[in-house]
Amino acid sequence: MDLEVELDKYLRIRTNGRDDSNSNFVNYPYEATPYSVLQYLSQSGHILKKDKIIDYGCGKGRVSFFLAYSTKAKMIGVEYDERLYNRALENCENAISSSRVSFVLSDAKEYKVPLDSTGAYFFNPFSLDVLKSVIGNILESKKENSRDFKLFFYYPSKEYIEYLESNSSIKNIEDIDCMDLFNNGDKREIIKVYII
Repeated sequence: MDLEVELDKYLRIRTNGRDDSNSNFVNYPYEATPYSVLQYLSQSGHILKKDKIIDYGCGKGRVSFFLAYSTKAKMIGVEYDERLYNRALENCENAISSSRVSFVLSDAKEYKVPLDSTGAYFFNPFSLDVLKSVIGNILESKKENSRDFKLFFYYPSKEYIEYLESNSSIKNIEDIDCMDLFNNGDKREIIKVYII
């Protein structure tokens, strides 16, 4: 059985497929992160049981459910598309890790970063301008509660990387190479891990 289907079934969720019905130049299409990539992230040691991670552009909730199950961390999925948000809530009704997962219907720019959150995950959910606002919100939350905060970027765009690496508040601490999971030789098949 295909890993994508097998793990959806095991976690008791439905997250496969792509959805670009509400995408535009600011908010990009829904596409689930491959489970093989999420396995690499969960085994990296960067996300622990004590963490609370925000999944920006969570879509149907795959990242949130999988990481809550595999790392025991608390997860918050933030989604602007009401239809995808409702699919995530439907998944939450039966998911085996639902007690550690919550979802918020919100534009990422307007979402108030919880003061006890410790990280955020991104799979190119939105434009660079939105990302800059989100990073600003994270920095504001750190002023109120100083703490280490990790950023996880799967398959990051060149624009994202240039912005992140030019920001003195953000430091790249690891690149988790995922190229061996795919046969396409694509150098973007990484998870870049930053600390802010």
